[in-house]
Amino acid sequence: MVSAPARRQQVAYATKRGLSQRRACALMSVARSALDYESRLIVKDAPALAAMSILSAQYPRYGYRRIHVFLERQGHRMSIDRAWRLWRRAKLQVPKKRSRKRVALARPRPQAPLAAGQVWAYDFVFDACANGQQLKCLTVIDEFTRECLGRVHSNQI
Repeated sequence: MVSAPARRQQVAYATKRGLSQRRACALMSVARSALDYESRLIVKDAPALAAMSILSAQYPRYGYRRIHVFLERQGHRMSIDRAWRLWRRAKLQVPKKRSRKRVALARPRPQAPLAAGQVWAYDFVFDACANGQQLKCLTVIDEFTRECLGRVHSNQI
């Protein structure tokens, strides 16, 4: 569904392209008497719209409901529906909340090893045998060479 102002613009475009006014109005389903109509609402809403734009720039995290309260305090009496209509006409919106980057609390970062034998890593590896017995291994690795230096099985500990 196309709004009446948009259809009037289409009629104006069609007449510029050489179509007669009667034919353009018939094609766009617009009464010829409605072609010269100009809404008084635009003039009426202009001061409130300007105040709304200023307030939304001043308070970027406030939406149309809170701005509506400020407008009423300034003397622009209106319903919440009119405030919403003006908010949408001005293409105002509350920006999305950005997630904050978490700052590490002075936690030292692990340094990469520069030579063999500087940094060692160990871990327990679990497995099961075919007969169901659990197998636990302690693996020790040199971080620089990625060489596994030794394995100790659970039955050896």
